Amino acid sequence: MSNIALESKLDTKRTDFGYYFSNYATIGALLLVFIVFSVIADRFLDASNLVNVVRQVSTLAIVAYGLTIAMAAGDFDLSVGAVAGLSGVIVTGLLTKGISLPVALLCAIGVGIVFGLLNGAVTTKIGIPSIIVTLGTSSVATGIIFMYTDGRAIYGGLPQSFTFFGRGNAFGLPTPIIIMLILGLATYILLNKTTAGRYIYAVGGNAVAAKLSGINTLKYRTLGLIFSGSGAAIAGIVLASRLGSGQPTAGASFLMDALAAVFLGMTTIKVGQPNVMGTIVGVMLIGVINNGLNLLGLPFYVQDIAKGIIMVGAIAFAARKNDLKFF
Repeated sequence: MSNIALESKLDTKRTDFGYYFSNYATIGALLLVFIVFSVIADRFLDASNLVNVVRQVSTLAIVAYGLTIAMAAGDFDLSVGAVAGLSGVIVTGLLTKGISLPVALLCAIGVGIVFGLLNGAVTTKIGIPSIIVTLGTSSVATGIIFMYTDGRAIYGGLPQSFTFFGRGNAFGLPTPIIIMLILGLATYILLNKTTAGRYIYAVGGNAVAAKLSGINTLKYRTLGLIFSGSGAAIAGIVLASRLGSGQPTAGASFLMDALAAVFLGMTTIKVGQPNVMGTIVGVMLIGVINNGLNLLGLPFYVQDIAKGIIMVGAIAFAARKNDLKFF
């Protein structure tokens, strides 16, 4: 074999390695973390614990799906945690007052839709960046939570049909996991198999070019934020069902964890682009780390430090590989 041919073959191998590393390093990190905790953490590999990991991250995944759509359209939604908390106290509050389950669920999901529509309208019609708008509406939602609850948990008198969403089982799986899988599939189909999904990616990739191509950019940006608000509302309902109460601060952790999951997802599968499969990898990585550190008896702040480092590293990796500017 000639030197030129040999060098060409080596260059191809280097290119292939660089491609796979760039696109699947996060999946490799998930596998590595899984193996490490399997070795050092007792009971990590127990079937009940593995199911518990997925059940614990199911609500986070639901929030992250909606946030993935919003970010695919080029916007950020910092109100997801507060909207999830508000939906949780609204649904439990209505149920304790004797309102029927379907009406209570529709009202709680409606909260997410209204906040998503408000975020989209102010962002697109007035031109204020979504990161600023949603920071403000997050404060509004938080204020409404404490006005509605007086800072106290809402519990008692919740029907079993409601707690089924968070504590029940169907087809041999916990209900939250089934909801997570269904919504994940729906989000994947929306973004990858529909015209609306292609338009959302086009708007997020280059809004000016998309507008010149005849795409209604304002419509699809607003749609992304509505999906984000709706996902947060559904997650808040499932979490309230699992807790058996409406907790004023229940959604507080969703924002940072969901952002971390989506940013982690942008480092794999479709590097630099929000994508559902990548988001699932990010959610599972966060869940495995949290569970493993809990089993090791480490304090909660170690988890916060780990997730912060992971998110910064994920953003840096995606930005460097794709020359991205997030803000």
